[in-house]
Amino acid sequence: MQQRENVRNIAIIAHVDHGKTTLVDAMLWQSGLFRQNESVPERIMDSIDLEREKGITIMAKNTAITYRGVHINIVDTPGHADFGSEVERTLTLVDGVLLLVDAAEGPLPQTRFVLKKALEASLPPIVVINKIDRSDARPAEVLDEVYDLFIDLEAAEDQLEFPVLYTNARTGTATAKLAETGRSLEPLFEAILATVPAPRFEPGAGLQFRGAMLDWDDYVGRLVIGRIFNGRVRQAERVAVVHRDGAVELAKVTVLYGYEGLKRIEIAEASAGDLVAIAGIDSIEIGETVADAEAPVALPLIRIDEPTVSMLFSANISPLAGKEGRFVTSPQLRDRLMKERHINVGIRVEETGSPDTFRVSGRGELQLAILIEMMRREGFELEVGKPTIITRTENGQTLEPMEYLVIDIPEAFIGAVTQKIGPRRGAMAKMVNHGTGRVRLEYRIPARGLIGYRTEFLTDTRGTGLLNHLFDGWDVWQGDIAHRQSGALVADRSGRTTAYAIDNLQARGVMFVSPGLEVYEGMVVGENARENDMDVNITKEKKLTNMRASTADEAAKLTPPRVMNLEQCLEWIREDELLEVTPKSLRLRKRGLSGRRRF
Repeated sequence: MQQRENVRNIAIIAHVDHGKTTLVDAMLWQSGLFRQNESVPERIMDSIDLEREKGITIMAKNTAITYRGVHINIVDTPGHADFGSEVERTLTLVDGVLLLVDAAEGPLPQTRFVLKKALEASLPPIVVINKIDRSDARPAEVLDEVYDLFIDLEAAEDQLEFPVLYTNARTGTATAKLAETGRSLEPLFEAILATVPAPRFEPGAGLQFRGAMLDWDDYVGRLVIGRIFNGRVRQAERVAVVHRDGAVELAKVTVLYGYEGLKRIEIAEASAGDLVAIAGIDSIEIGETVADAEAPVALPLIRIDEPTVSMLFSANISPLAGKEGRFVTSPQLRDRLMKERHINVGIRVEETGSPDTFRVSGRGELQLAILIEMMRREGFELEVGKPTIITRTENGQTLEPMEYLVIDIPEAFIGAVTQKIGPRRGAMAKMVNHGTGRVRLEYRIPARGLIGYRTEFLTDTRGTGLLNHLFDGWDVWQGDIAHRQSGALVADRSGRTTAYAIDNLQARGVMFVSPGLEVYEGMVVGENARENDMDVNITKEKKLTNMRASTADEAAKLTPPRVMNLEQCLEWIREDELLEVTPKSLRLRKRGLSGRRRF
């Protein structure tokens, strides 16, 4: 085996919001990639609008810098377990990982998730404790927690001998000793060169390239992004694609791209150890191998975590369909979902008995909500049902997915939280009090017990709680879990809502609509205070006469309606309800619109 000393491949792994993307920003700046006066947005790597809005990384992305003549490829991975398929694929591209941990929060569930994947792949880690400037930072204790985590995950002895750096990603400084103030990220660059091994390859072997990500370019079409493990590839070269079933298909490399900073640059050829994007191969799936045309040899396929949550997606057939979106037909919906399945291996799409309904499965509620939001922004109209858990049967027993839930809350809210998790079949595994006024509770809970809980949790903790969960295997069916206790207020006719009607209905429950909004029969306009559904006339107008009333005309005093976002709507609906999603609106409705069909 030979090594390429002038290349390093490293992935940055961390929990959501621990500063991965900010650290990559600082590394790009200090590598001399940008001019001093160049205008560069904050969190450059978060290129998708949704990533900037939510402050999380959804899609893994790669960039490259040059330090002391060594080309360092950096992959920014998602920190959320719902995008675990992205993490698993990117770890096949690299030879080492940079584990980032918040100096105050310490290792959290997603830290555990991504580190477990990295240790299974035998990748050497560099531990970076970030945000040391926080007022509640406790770097020494956090380092002990990191060691405990490594031991808990059964890390090998050589993996425990990792370098530790303390950084402030915002100011772009790193230091190996807490007592010394960091001046730049040079200690981090040096640690990468010293710790991450150079790519190894067989000198005489033919081409072996495995696709880990797919992309699209309007000029050259489909791009497959991955790493060359052996051999070399050139532009206009004939190659073989080895599919999952062993079938071999010939193709031609039309364009070859390498990475320099944030840009894709066209290159003539690339060799073992390089991360490249290849255009011209249309029939390749993620995890398949591009090999030498004369003697194709496949690399091992990438194994992805099983989906645990599924939802039914269908074309919008409500009375208001087609008024706000550009793509409203079931063939357009089918094409978009099939395209997503080809690009995102974490998503599964299956046909159902109905030609305009598709079952979409993913790793979690958030992953499916992100897909719906992206489709909505592209101009699609669709209807989705309640998220349901995927079960499996073994030895005559029904098994369901379990989650490891970690909750970080102020001490005052322990009672409110434990009271809600009990009926959801959560079993407490651990309770830790750091003495800082906040408590960490750890539970093992069925995945379906978490559907609809996040919104309640934020209300119960006044927005101060942190809730994270991680897939924790399969277990025997845990019994029934009660869903939403309250019923729905359902419009019994079409028309526009009026302030007069809403004023009279406010005593019945919480309203979801404001005056002047167009509604239709069967549309959910509010939450009933009682557990049964109730048909209401929300379009009723005040009858005007020429007689003066003794009470005089009193202005209607309206409470502002409850405006729910996409995730909250998905958590709220029951089995007999649907969420209508259009580019401009989110409407809740009953499956059967007519009152006679519902009762």
